[in-house]
Amino acid sequence: MLQAFRSRNFRLLWTGQAISLLGDAAFVVALGWRTFTLTGSARSLGLVLTFQGVGVLTTVLVGGALADRYDRRTLMLVSDFARFAVIAGLAGLDASGHLTIHSLAAIAFVEGLATGFFTPALGGLIPLVVEDARLGSANALLGIARQGSFLIGPAVASILYGLAGATFVFGFNACSYLVSFGFVYATRPRAAEQASEDGTFRAIKEGFRYIAGVPWLWITISLFAFVLMLQWASIQVLTPKLVREQFGLGVGAYGLLFSLIGAGMIVGTFIFGQVNPRRRRGLTSYLIWIANSVLVIVFALSPWFPLAALAAFVRGICIGFGVTVWETMLMELVPRHMLSRVVSLDWFGSLGLTPFGLLLMGAISGLAAPGTIIALAAAISIGVIALGLTSKQIRTID
Repeated sequence: MLQAFRSRNFRLLWTGQAISLLGDAAFVVALGWRTFTLTGSARSLGLVLTFQGVGVLTTVLVGGALADRYDRRTLMLVSDFARFAVIAGLAGLDASGHLTIHSLAAIAFVEGLATGFFTPALGGLIPLVVEDARLGSANALLGIARQGSFLIGPAVASILYGLAGATFVFGFNACSYLVSFGFVYATRPRAAEQASEDGTFRAIKEGFRYIAGVPWLWITISLFAFVLMLQWASIQVLTPKLVREQFGLGVGAYGLLFSLIGAGMIVGTFIFGQVNPRRRRGLTSYLIWIANSVLVIVFALSPWFPLAALAAFVRGICIGFGVTVWETMLMELVPRHMLSRVVSLDWFGSLGLTPFGLLLMGAISGLAAPGTIIALAAAISIGVIALGLTSKQIRTID
């Protein structure tokens, strides 16, 4: 599991990302609670998250095409600096007392624009800093950094938020991007196999054509567009309301749920790193996502916070294992000169309907109890995921 750490460049990349992801995880909690307390409406949180998602979707395809044609490290550096400037501006605005829901939505949109360039470049850079045989190790270690951030970040956010308000959490996240910038700058990845010099939009079209010819890719991306639109969107928008109304608790409990998911994700990613499954990975991942949806129902309908917290932890195990399986399959089975475009199309396709889901969940948030809406969305998601198992390639692909 630790083999990828033998590469100096990977150690640098991992360290920068671990710190940046910690800031991101703290930011998610602060953004959600600050938006909810700013207006007292779950609909407002849905609006802010929608703008952030639309920002990512606006640039992620272009970012993937550019990352396959130009230097991926440079794209990551530009994105990190842009996100530092944007979030530092948010911290300053919040400190001045002039933060409004409209300015928050605008800043979330710009931050999403920068993230859309960063994500596909990172996905394409990883195979350039480790050997092929260590890709499973690299993804497991990056997964642990990501999941560890969800364990520690919410606790950091809860402490800073409780002591000094959202401004300090936003400032912490801004500084984490500067740290990431420094570590990425210090890496010296191998030269990438460049895509053709066709125009950006022609390169994106070529990526669509490739995915359309690979059933396990297009089926999974298409189905999870609906799963994230329903299940992820409902959890993101309605969890603050669930914590306050169903359990009568505050931001500490809200942060604890994220931390428990992060702890579970560490366990799930560690399990993957130890067993590194090579057979029937498609079937395995789909069964895990169905189990995750069942646990969402338990989480949403539980009358007791400890049971909801336990469900969140076990969900994290499923998510950590499932995400690492998927990312490793992409890096091992997709041609290198197409990888950043496929990563960007994976993000674009999977998240393409999420803004509509966020708006929908905000709009219907007052029609029923938050737990009821989340549970219904998860139940529908189980049926959607099960459709993927009708594909022979998904059931048999290694």
